[in-house]
Amino acid sequence: MTMPIRNNEGFLEDAGSWTPDVAVQIASEDGIDLLQPHWEVIDFLRSFYQKFDMSPASNRLFVKAVKEAMGEEKGNSIYLMQLFPGTPAKTACRIAGLPRPTNCL
Repeated sequence: MTMPIRNNEGFLEDAGSWTPDVAVQIASEDGIDLLQPHWEVIDFLRSFYQKFDMSPASNRLFVKAVKEAMGEEKGNSIYLMQLFPGTPAKTACRIAGLPRPTNCL
């Protein structure tokens, strides 16, 4: 599989070039094996992006949006950090093929 063009932070230049196989490849670069809980968040993020034409702007907004959509158990920073180590919003958006969240470091 040929990887689509990405910027210097690993985000896709063209969100339309994303596929589940691309997500698996990007996640593997971060040492993440995508399991069903990861896909739930990825699918949520892609729906969020389609609805609002933006990625959640910060980790706080990311956690809040997941909490509203999926409940308290999944919408908390510890759970999301276990799935997407580092900066969860940034890591999850990169894997989901979405633009970099605007306020993420």
